[in-house]
Amino acid sequence: MELEILPLALAMLATGLFAGVLAGLLGVGGGIVIVPVLEAALGVMGVDAAIRMHIAVATSLATIILTSISSTRAHHKRGAVDFALARQWGGVILLGAVAGTLLASRVDSSVLSMVFAVIAILVALKLVLPTDNLRLSDHVPGGLPGKIPPLLIGGLSCMMGIGGGSLSVPALTMMSVPVHRAVGTSALFGLLIAVPGTLTYIVTGWGDPRLPSGNLGFVSLLGLVMIAPMTVLTAPLGAKLAHRLSQRQLSLFFGSFLLLVSLRMLYRAWL
Repeated sequence: MELEILPLALAMLATGLFAGVLAGLLGVGGGIVIVPVLEAALGVMGVDAAIRMHIAVATSLATIILTSISSTRAHHKRGAVDFALARQWGGVILLGAVAGTLLASRVDSSVLSMVFAVIAILVALKLVLPTDNLRLSDHVPGGLPGKIPPLLIGGLSCMMGIGGGSLSVPALTMMSVPVHRAVGTSALFGLLIAVPGTLTYIVTGWGDPRLPSGNLGFVSLLGLVMIAPMTVLTAPLGAKLAHRLSQRQLSLFFGSFLLLVSLRMLYRAWL
């Protein structure tokens, strides 16, 4: 068993390093990397296919708690976190996160893989194509219509195991929020998504006989211990890199990476 755990632990450490850089660079929690890597690793270990994505998603959200704190602090130092917007969207994001987690806990892994892939492809295409000037609004809407985007962001993020940046960054830029401010504020949204999502996945997975040893509900403690410290260490580096890139460069990098990852997940969902 030691021979199996050692390469898995090393892979998770490397994943944490890369995920942390992406967290700071793109305002995401790193889940866009963590989820597919963990899902593949769990498959190699022989974990039941019906719950692999649940474990990957839940563990990813748990690591995002610390990553988001580190990334948010780094962006706040550069004045890129919009706390007024966070107050406007925060409560609705929390509600969406809990609802999305409860729904995800009741469906098969293949459904979560499909959700991950389809949403990520749509976001990637929006960023890769020349749509930088595409605007749906000249401001972030209020009232009932303004609650729909954060509700969807919270719910879908917890079904995908991401910190919300993959959804909130393009959504905010289409509402005329500058990309660097959108990235910085999305880092804070990651915390509002990850905390309730993680707690709900722990409760809904508690006592499931299909879970491997070392799990707390659907959260893999080995994955958490190996990945989280690395993401915290490298998130500030990503934030520093983000402020050296232009809006178009940031969008192209983010979109290209998302497209590659989402196509892989779509392929796995169809297997």
